Amino acid sequence: MISFASDYIAGAHPQVLKRLMETNLEPLPGYGEDPYCAAAREKIRAACGCPQAQVEFLTGGTQTNQIVISTLLREHEGVAAAKTGHVSTHEAGAIEYTGHKVMELPAEDGKLAADMLEGFLQAFYSDENREHMVFPGMAYISHPTEFGTLYTKAELEGLSRVCREYGIPLYLDGARLGYGLMSRETDVTLQDIAALCDVFYIGGTKVGALCGEAVVFTRNNRPPHFTNAVKKRGALLAKGRLLGVQFDALFTDNLYFELSRHAIAMAEGLKTILHEKGVEFYLEAPTNQQFVILDDKKLEELRQQVSVSFWEKRGPDRTVIRLATSWSTTPEDLEFLRCVL
Repeated sequence: MISFASDYIAGAHPQVLKRLMETNLEPLPGYGEDPYCAAAREKIRAACGCPQAQVEFLTGGTQTNQIVISTLLREHEGVAAAKTGHVSTHEAGAIEYTGHKVMELPAEDGKLAADMLEGFLQAFYSDENREHMVFPGMAYISHPTEFGTLYTKAELEGLSRVCREYGIPLYLDGARLGYGLMSRETDVTLQDIAALCDVFYIGGTKVGALCGEAVVFTRNNRPPHFTNAVKKRGALLAKGRLLGVQFDALFTDNLYFELSRHAIAMAEGLKTILHEKGVEFYLEAPTNQQFVILDDKKLEELRQQVSVSFWEKRGPDRTVIRLATSWSTTPEDLEFLRCVL
């Protein structure tokens, strides 16, 4: 049995584990005040080309989205997001649990368009009943999106312009950011994201770490008493070193980007195999997630040997599935899939 079910099926890259073992017995301060967190912050600032960035480490994606959104919004505000966005679909109401509404907007291929956001904001502020409504206090996007698609630099510039015009932050969920940055079809760099977004996070959980996400506030806009807010939400890790050591390793010698580049190479190989086998694509993405349609009998046979992820039904006897490559995918995995398809 092999797995293309997700991009966090393996533990951590050996170099990350090696650094965790090497530093394991060092007595260090807690709560992210250790020298490895400090070193990781400096390396991330340098990679972003954003020396003023404030970098904070959290353990998981949903936790990060909930904390960033709830600490940046005021109590009467909600977050605008694509209807297909992760905070809208696969976070079990985590944002609403904090008392903030997710304001869903139509999307195309998972992307929120600048003109759609602008039209929504214009309509809101022209509504004379707006004091009885949830105010849009932030725009949320992910890059890559839930469908593995990517924003162009021009699209990010458009969203950034709208957000600044209306005085709301643009927040980018980067759970799979490395895979977006290393896509062969992107024109967006990490420096572009730091310049155009008010806050974003660099995902480690899906890109070589055991766990961990690095939140980057780009405009000296980290909420006041952020550590207090994180602890109040039950998310302050006493052994913050766990995250600092991992991100320090990932941002040494371009490891984060090399792992991401490998996943994209494996995804390109995966697409070649799917085309060779005549598999119908639901969406052929430029990143590490591919969406295909199988009849249910073929899917049942495939699942005897390969783990895949259910996406949605496509009629009574056909199913859309997701296949994801990652930093841990091997050419042998691809060859096995070729043989069983």
